[in-house]
Amino acid sequence: MEFMLSNAGLQLQTLLTSPVFLACVFSWLCAQFVKTVIKLFSGSVHSLAELFELLFWRTGGMPSSHSAITACICTIVGYRSGIDSDIFILAIVFYLVTIRDAVGVRRANGMQARRLNEIGEILKEKGLYDEFTKLKEVNGHSPMEAFVGSLLGLFIGIAFCVL
Repeated sequence: MEFMLSNAGLQLQTLLTSPVFLACVFSWLCAQFVKTVIKLFSGSVHSLAELFELLFWRTGGMPSSHSAITACICTIVGYRSGIDSDIFILAIVFYLVTIRDAVGVRRANGMQARRLNEIGEILKEKGLYDEFTKLKEVNGHSPMEAFVGSLLGLFIGIAFCVL
């Protein structure tokens, strides 16, 4: 049992010090940081809680952290394993599915939820629907937000590979 715990601790330490893991975390944090700075300068942050949510969790906005992290992993896997490797093909498919979801499905769902909330509020004001509960408006990304996030991830991936 003691060996298993020490082995698990060693594996966790190896993961947390892996340049690939660190590059992915760094790309995600950079994208969230840039997104937060943009929101701060535009006057969209109204509380400290909102600031921390933006820094570590909130989706949507410029740049896409989903795009950054998946582009980063593609770059590193391509550099280390070659673009003809099976693992690179897996990484690029993962990247494409992530981008398609962020720009297509999540964006459309967010727009739909926003419109349904507007309709629900109008019906509630007119007394036609009393038990209206707002839907969560999931934030997707515009193609430009995904593109900029992808560039950020690409550059960070290259930096971690070369430096």
